[in-house]
Amino acid sequence: MQIALLEAEAAAALGEVPVGAVLVDPASGAVLARAGNRTLTDNDPTAHAEMLVIRAVAALTKNQRLTGLDLYVTLEPCAMCAAAISFARIRRLYYGADDEKGGGVAHGPRFFTQATCHHAPDIYGGIDAIRAQGLLRAFFQTKR
Repeated sequence: MQIALLEAEAAAALGEVPVGAVLVDPASGAVLARAGNRTLTDNDPTAHAEMLVIRAVAALTKNQRLTGLDLYVTLEPCAMCAAAISFARIRRLYYGADDEKGGGVAHGPRFFTQATCHHAPDIYGGIDAIRAQGLLRAFFQTKR
């Protein structure tokens, strides 16, 4: 999660919403991809940190299924990212801050509990949530 938080800080420095993600192979401990949000930088509404690391590792492995890999993200994934996590068959999701407004895992549509969800990862929320929330609060205070 520490690497994801560093990615979130880097995203904030670029004016992006401070969310960071890391995709890890738990068998080796290797970080396969890391990214922060780039929606503004890339002019792409789907360039959430989670989507970026999933795309990067799928391209690296030449496989749409990322079975056995773990995703660390600083903010509860939205419904779009939750769907991508499901489709990629990610093993475990670790996230920091809850997102009561836009979250799709513990809030909102609760994607992984739907009958139409074909794969649900093991989910661990609240990991270093205070630091993740602090980054988000500080960022949005500068926007007000």
